[in-house]
Amino acid sequence: MSILKKFDLEGQEVGHVNVAEKFATAEAHGQMIKDYIIALRANARQWSASTKGRSEVKHTTKKPHPQKGGGRARQGSLVAPQYRGGGIVFGPKPKFDQHVKVNRKERKAAIRFLLAEKYRDEKLHIVEDFQMSEPRTKSVAAFIKKAQLTGRVLFLGESSFVEFQIEDKAERFNVSSDKHISFVKSVRNIPKTSFLLASNVSGYDVLVARHIVVTSKAWDELNQWLC
Repeated sequence: MSILKKFDLEGQEVGHVNVAEKFATAEAHGQMIKDYIIALRANARQWSASTKGRSEVKHTTKKPHPQKGGGRARQGSLVAPQYRGGGIVFGPKPKFDQHVKVNRKERKAAIRFLLAEKYRDEKLHIVEDFQMSEPRTKSVAAFIKKAQLTGRVLFLGESSFVEFQIEDKAERFNVSSDKHISFVKSVRNIPKTSFLLASNVSGYDVLVARHIVVTSKAWDELNQWLC
């Protein structure tokens, strides 16, 4: 079993975490990864672009000029597309539901593989936690500089869960929490940095980030989810 060094927000090594063999050696088919990313980008579209055709444009229906005698081409109405303010030819319309389904196993396999690539490239980093008494951008910027995190950096924090007993079965639900609020406020003014909860991360978020910084609890959460 492999290990990863664990640091605090001051950049000091405070221990290590285990990396499951299934995670460290994760593989996935390239076409599956491509299809997954394309599906994510397609599902992010609103499909709300809309234009008006000549039957929808509110305009006078008066004939612009007489049909004959002027030496000009005949015109029937100012709603024709060649006139300013006329209808649009073959313009975009709101689409029907274009959602592309992604299978749960494919999603997990893609995220596991993309995170494993970051681990193998030594671009996956573990920190103890993101707890801060108050927002302090300077502290986070100093950590990024000391850890030599260049390019786009993604911070992943642990989620908050509540458990309910439903018919002799324990069900766990993700709930909103303010535990990372100070850290989020510290990160949002630093260019090319972002924060997400581990339960909300997608393969696209992992793909576009050069470095990923994960709390130890979020790392356990990812291992439990993906492995």
